[in-house]
Amino acid sequence: MKRFIPAIIVTIIGITIAFFMIDRPKKLKVYNPIDINPDLVDESIQNVDKYHRVGSFKLTNQDGKTTTENDYRNKIYITDFFFVTCPTICPKMTDQMHRVYNEFKDNNDIMFLSHTVMPEADSVPVLKEYANKLKVTSNKWNFVTGDKKQIYNLARKTYFAAITEGDGGVNDFIHTENFVLVDKEKRLRGFYDGTSKEDVDRLIRDINALLYEYKDN
Repeated sequence: MKRFIPAIIVTIIGITIAFFMIDRPKKLKVYNPIDINPDLVDESIQNVDKYHRVGSFKLTNQDGKTTTENDYRNKIYITDFFFVTCPTICPKMTDQMHRVYNEFKDNNDIMFLSHTVMPEADSVPVLKEYANKLKVTSNKWNFVTGDKKQIYNLARKTYFAAITEGDGGVNDFIHTENFVLVDKEKRLRGFYDGTSKEDVDRLIRDINALLYEYKDN
């Protein structure tokens, strides 16, 4: 009988290890320009294979306050590009982003950042009214406006959210459904179709996986 005891112990250990391996969320990929569809990446950085980070930015939120990368220090955040009067994809995107907001509204590690692609129309009062309708506050979700060239540069060369080319000029326009997941080190960790409930479900799972990753460190 005694000779069977070690075998039983080994079996129990194996089952325990397997349980934790199955229960453990996947570790999310860190995206650099070389990993992304070249159509989404500016030619000047297509071959960059490491160290891509969200750099500095300076915009204005719905409260009229300056919003920079420092407001997102040590935070996981989800970002997108929209405009208030958009009649097509933006309402769907806002509904889906608000669903993610509700899922993580009590988690201080998670924030949201929405950039208007029509800063000439989406002034601070317009964004404030929009945020109020959603019943969200800037300590959790910033709606930002500012210099158009800066916003479009962020979309194209930082977050890789837009497939179109342009210079951020008067006739330039971005219209993208992409949500981007950014980690605490300002690295890109996922891309999602903000009009798709199924893809946003995946985003929610990935946020939880990223939270687990930081908990595990």
